[in-house]
Amino acid sequence: MNFLGNHFITEFGIGIVVFISTNIDDIFLLSAFFADPKLLPRSIVLGQFFGIALLSIASILAALLALTIPSAWVALLGLAPLYLGLQKLPDLWRKPALDQNEVNHQIQEQEYKIEKSFHSQIIAVMSVTVANGGDNIGVYVPLFATSTNSIPTYLFTFVLMTGIWCALGYLLVKNQVLGGAIRKYGHKIFPLVLIALGVHILSGAIGLLR
Repeated sequence: MNFLGNHFITEFGIGIVVFISTNIDDIFLLSAFFADPKLLPRSIVLGQFFGIALLSIASILAALLALTIPSAWVALLGLAPLYLGLQKLPDLWRKPALDQNEVNHQIQEQEYKIEKSFHSQIIAVMSVTVANGGDNIGVYVPLFATSTNSIPTYLFTFVLMTGIWCALGYLLVKNQVLGGAIRKYGHKIFPLVLIALGVHILSGAIGLLR
């Protein structure tokens, strides 16, 4: 029993390190998502969970079937954040953020309208998470392939860490110092971040096709 306990703790620790190392950049992306009043918090959380789940499932299948996922196909997923970033470019010329009370009032008025796009918001966040998951797959596949019996523990760890990641992203926006800057300038930075992310991911595909 002691051996099993130590084994679980070891796997749990490995899962935490692997998750942090492959998702550290998602903290900023989640913060930028939460700073956008047009996005529902629950759609962001669900989109992030679904994105991590898809990356994990793809990695498990590749590991169990002993398949190698072509890096070029993974890199082509960069089209998702690039498209979303270009779509949000007009936000660069949007008026400065309103008073928080005015923002809250506008959010309440637009709640029904936003609710209609709930599912599309989930897909948008999920797409960015998956597109930014090239490193995840590159690390998860060999990890799962060399320790198939530990996959349940790793998945449990990833679920737990995804919840913590969403909470950290949300708290960062609510922080009085950092949160104020993100709320004020987040809508201007976010499109550029998505475009840069998309170009960076696509550059991998271009390099492999040369």
